Amino acid sequence: MTRGFLRSTGVVGSLTLLSRISGVVRDMVYSQAFGAGTMMDAFLVAFKIPNFLRRLTAEGAFSQAFVPVITEYKVRREHAEVRQLVAGVTGVFGVLLFVITVIGVIAAPVLAFLFAPGFHDDGKQFDATVEMLRFTFPYIFFISLVALGSGVLNSYGRFWVPAFNQILLNVIMIIAAGVVAPHFQNPGLVLAIGVFVAGFIQLLAQFPALRKLDLLPRPRWDRAHEGVRRIARLMLPGIFGSSVAQVSLLLDTLIASFLMAGSISWMYYADRLVEFPMGVFSIALATVILPGLSTHHAGDSPQKFNATLDWALRLTMIVATPASVGLLMLSGPMMATLFGYGAFSTRDVLMSSYALMAYSLGLMGFSLVKVLAPGYFARQDTKTPVKVGIIALAINMTFNLAVVVPAYRNAFPVPHALLALSTGLSAIINATLLYRGLRRQGVYAPSAHWRRLLPQIGFACAAMATFLWWISGDWAAWTEWKPVARALQLALCVGGGAVVYALALWLMGARPRDLKSI
Repeated sequence: MTRGFLRSTGVVGSLTLLSRISGVVRDMVYSQAFGAGTMMDAFLVAFKIPNFLRRLTAEGAFSQAFVPVITEYKVRREHAEVRQLVAGVTGVFGVLLFVITVIGVIAAPVLAFLFAPGFHDDGKQFDATVEMLRFTFPYIFFISLVALGSGVLNSYGRFWVPAFNQILLNVIMIIAAGVVAPHFQNPGLVLAIGVFVAGFIQLLAQFPALRKLDLLPRPRWDRAHEGVRRIARLMLPGIFGSSVAQVSLLLDTLIASFLMAGSISWMYYADRLVEFPMGVFSIALATVILPGLSTHHAGDSPQKFNATLDWALRLTMIVATPASVGLLMLSGPMMATLFGYGAFSTRDVLMSSYALMAYSLGLMGFSLVKVLAPGYFARQDTKTPVKVGIIALAINMTFNLAVVVPAYRNAFPVPHALLALSTGLSAIINATLLYRGLRRQGVYAPSAHWRRLLPQIGFACAAMATFLWWISGDWAAWTEWKPVARALQLALCVGGGAVVYALALWLMGARPRDLKSI
């Protein structure tokens, strides 16, 4: 069973790695062409609004509610009943999405003001945000239906199609930003249209795989269907509980709209680098284990459920902890190497690196939430994550109001970094409370492996941090090097750090066979 999880995680992780690499290339094109000015801030807000709704509903509450239910249907019922469920969900979900999309396009000025009120003082920036939002908002319609198809495919073990689909958006946006936009007077609008086109293509790309499973939906309005109603009941509380991190990031954007120009862009580029290890590993692992956990729950196998969750948590700790340390130690070199060219100034590199250092402290929290949450959703429990999410979000908002706002008023030089730090701390609290809840419910009990694993990881991370501090040198010097020199030095830092971490684990007695069996 573990080999199956590892193989599936490897497939999803490999394709997600390609997606993240193409995403970094896309962001490099953004930074070189547009820098971190008002136009880029406006586009990022216009794209973040539908992207936020996508993660809040489609990839958050909907996926976590849909996958357990369709997995149960697959295990306990006939294929024709699964097909009826998919058709009913597509019809009901599709109509609701269309209505939301129409409202969003019409109410674009209101949404722009709600999500970035600081833009209102600059009429040109606000108008540009509204214009771009009218093209980016329909992305929520396309990508939510993509999430529905991905849930079907993942439930049947077809992980590679949804994982590959993520690359399409980046490729289209690279073409829009690097090839098309420079020839137009309004490059921001070209980027917004690119988002619309990408969503449509991502939806079409899933049709062949769904047709092969005989599950290409023929939408129908069937609100009375038992499965549709159950998914709706699970979704409503999960809309908040499964996406606290996204709400926190959105609140950061709202506050950052009042800060100095460039703050939203600095936080965006930092967040993208934090998303890299999360997407390659944590999200991939969570995607793979949710159907497995749902199957164990449907099959009444609590021991296998516990063992699968414990294995996933151990794997997350081994990978996410050094990733967090690496981002912290190499924040400046990474920003200088990936984005420090063209319109992206030395000051932009410095300010983005501060945000990355702050976000890196919360990477472990973000990663653990991705793995712990399926422990609830697989059992069709969406209420507990809601309670946890409310607490974490309240703490984040309190920190922002009590620390970030006063710091900005008192001319603190990097208030955007405090916003990033607040989001990271919120994620750590979220993960801690989710873990405690699983323990209290008797759903999860840590295995004996943890007594050895934690000291091993701690020693290995300390060794890696020491090595990175020594080899990275003076961060300011990186911006003066040629691109090839930066890339080679960063590769040496990352590769050398990985080797030091692996060797330190080995010296402490850790072996690959420790993770081969659940």
